[in-house]
Amino acid sequence: MNLLIIRLILFGVIFFAGLKLYGIYREWKLEREARLERERRHEGGQMVRCRWCDVHVPESEALRERAEWFCCPAHRDRFLAEQDKTS
Repeated sequence: MNLLIIRLILFGVIFFAGLKLYGIYREWKLEREARLERERRHEGGQMVRCRWCDVHVPESEALRERAEWFCCPAHRDRFLAEQDKTS
């Protein structure tokens, strides 16, 4: 009888420890996934607006000229040509 009670208590302790370890693992996994998702979202960097067409592009892909942002060389060239005509 005493051996049965000891086995039940031991089983309960092992079961409770297993549940706690699983909870810790699950929380760690969710935090890791959230961190990776945040990193993927910010991978492209800050968004900037093209001065010519007002399209937003990641700063890493945009072109900068005369303190203005552009989405492509064609828009940069058009804007600069227009600025030169008015100046």
